[in-house]
Amino acid sequence: MLPSEAAVREALRAVDDPEVGMSVVELGLVYRIDVAPERVHVEMTMTTPACPMGDLITDNARRAVGAVVPQGVDVDVELVWDPPWTPELMSERAKQTFGWIR
Repeated sequence: MLPSEAAVREALRAVDDPEVGMSVVELGLVYRIDVAPERVHVEMTMTTPACPMGDLITDNARRAVGAVVPQGVDVDVELVWDPPWTPELMSERAKQTFGWIR
């Protein structure tokens, strides 16, 4: 059975940006999740195109999603740059952690 979008998002909560020690979901790096019978597609970004951890993070995201989809379903994690990431995309918890709100 295919996972829901929420289940895929929950799996992605286990994927941390190692530079800041917070999940890609909390950081607002996950833009889109599409679940279809043959493929789960995730669009995500990094805080900057120069992020040295981009390949590691997308590989970890692919593994995390792959763990919740049935065998034979492709997992596609696409790194996108539009729209550009901004701190406004972060969760309230992440903003509090970084001291951007009280």
